[in-house]
Amino acid sequence: MDKTTLLEITPVLPSQDINRDVEWHSKHTGFELRSKDKMYACLKRDNLFIHLQWHADTKDDPLLGGSVIKIFVKNIEPIFHEFIQRGTVTKDKLRLNTPWHTHEFGFYDLNNNAIFIVEDA
Repeated sequence: MDKTTLLEITPVLPSQDINRDVEWHSKHTGFELRSKDKMYACLKRDNLFIHLQWHADTKDDPLLGGSVIKIFVKNIEPIFHEFIQRGTVTKDKLRLNTPWHTHEFGFYDLNNNAIFIVEDA
């Protein structure tokens, strides 16, 4: 079986206002907009990415709840099978050909941080 290649980790930061925060990052960090909708934005600078995700700041959707990271890989299948063997995920967790053009699976750690393993489709 081939091996998964780990490519990068991308933080997904909570946002109360996607448009405001995209403008702030452009001005203050040099990260430029790659794509966005009203709930989510992808920013890039050189080979680094920051993603912004809108949260309602309610009990069910706290602004400052658990964090999210996305670990981008090449060849997702081997690491997915490894995580099944570890008992981290079940076989039904792999999402292929998502609307945002990825193959991915995710899980939560003990502190309710979401960890996604993602491959560009």
